[in-house]
Amino acid sequence: MKIVSIEKPVQADWFLDQGLRLDASPYLSGAIEARKRLEALPNTVRLDSVTAGHKGGIFNGPKFSRVYLDDPVESVPFLGSTDMLETDLSYLPRLSKQIANALDYLEVEPGMSLISCSGTIGRMAYVRPDMVGFWSSQDVLKVQSNPDVIPSGYLYMFLRSRFGVPMIVSSAYGGIIQHIEPHHLVDLPVPRFDSSLEQQIHDMVEESAHLRAAFQVGLVAATEDLFHSVGLPELIDYRWHDEGPDLGFEVSDFGAQSIRALNFSPRARRIIEKLTAVDHRTLGDICGGGVLSRGVRFKRIDSDAEFGVTLIGQRQAFWIRPEGRVLASGSLPPEVYAGDETILVASRGTLGEREVFCRAFMVTGTWLGNAYSEDFLRIVSGDEGVSGAYLFAFLRSNVAFRIFRSLSTGGKQQDIHERLRKNIPIPLAPEADRMRIEETVRQAYLDRDRADALEDEALALLTDAIEGAEV
Repeated sequence: MKIVSIEKPVQADWFLDQGLRLDASPYLSGAIEARKRLEALPNTVRLDSVTAGHKGGIFNGPKFSRVYLDDPVESVPFLGSTDMLETDLSYLPRLSKQIANALDYLEVEPGMSLISCSGTIGRMAYVRPDMVGFWSSQDVLKVQSNPDVIPSGYLYMFLRSRFGVPMIVSSAYGGIIQHIEPHHLVDLPVPRFDSSLEQQIHDMVEESAHLRAAFQVGLVAATEDLFHSVGLPELIDYRWHDEGPDLGFEVSDFGAQSIRALNFSPRARRIIEKLTAVDHRTLGDICGGGVLSRGVRFKRIDSDAEFGVTLIGQRQAFWIRPEGRVLASGSLPPEVYAGDETILVASRGTLGEREVFCRAFMVTGTWLGNAYSEDFLRIVSGDEGVSGAYLFAFLRSNVAFRIFRSLSTGGKQQDIHERLRKNIPIPLAPEADRMRIEETVRQAYLDRDRADALEDEALALLTDAIEGAEV
């Protein structure tokens, strides 16, 4: 085991400031230096002086029993500390309205800053316009700015900056599962600058939030457009669990490829029958001159960000800002990268309803610079008439997800059956409709990239202002 020696002077008054804590985290994370730097600025205020709302505007919730439902009339979208990081909110679990109504203050509001406060501390999200009517769990701490005192986007950007995050993380307590509580953050020093600068940062964050909402709307619209265009509108809001369990069925045409009952699910077969009743081609046929295979295994050599590339795994691939290891780019085989409009499907995992196994996303724009693990099924169209964007509009749908799931093979860790996946029917809309659908998807991804760029610009503005301020 390698022993790393860190020489860093710790002043005696730091121990007093930290309540005589003797664990290393507060002293080595940069939290104290950040706090001292901010407190030395000419205009710094406490966090609780710029918030308002329930319990002063800094709060989480109590522990409570969760009852999940599928019926959208009787339930609300529910955000956990990881769910709030999702870029596409179509797959959120849904909490019973009866429980949600008893905890009405846990409904998030646009402009709130959400902070994970249990487990992995300090992950953040900004509540965007399309999240109205969402509830959050007790593992999400909410910071609600007072709009008469501070712009919400500016406050969020400070909290997620390299000055805010270390101070939040250093407040964590506990052993295996760490926590922070609202009272740990009330005295967080918040720097104030000229109102025009704060408003500029806020406007960038708000525009970014609206673009992320547009990304969501665009993807949903493209999928709905596809099913309308092929004459299958009943598959738009398909409810798998309303169909009843797959029990007591007979299969006589199973062949030599599989004898696993799940691969012949009557529910999945009914979906496939609908898809094959309209103009379609199989996934294997469309990808005949392209790619339809799992990634390759490779050795991982860690690297500094300057010389490396970020490796994205299955869970992080569906986040707004994916986290991943930085690997030496020179050590990676070309197969770990993905070409424009490559569709990646999480193809290793378990069948839990909240698992990402069989969910799809598309690689384009700024994400082309990432590397992707071998656990993704790579799908590249080999037909110029069927673009990756059009394929994605179908493969992100609930019915495609359920078909992929029905083709599972393996033991504890499932995979998607190599032969059966080639037979998935892809409904083909008329050419003009396909072009419209694919352009909707492409515009959605342009909105997402623009949202990322705006957040980066806002963060750079804030960082320059803090670092350039006289102390």
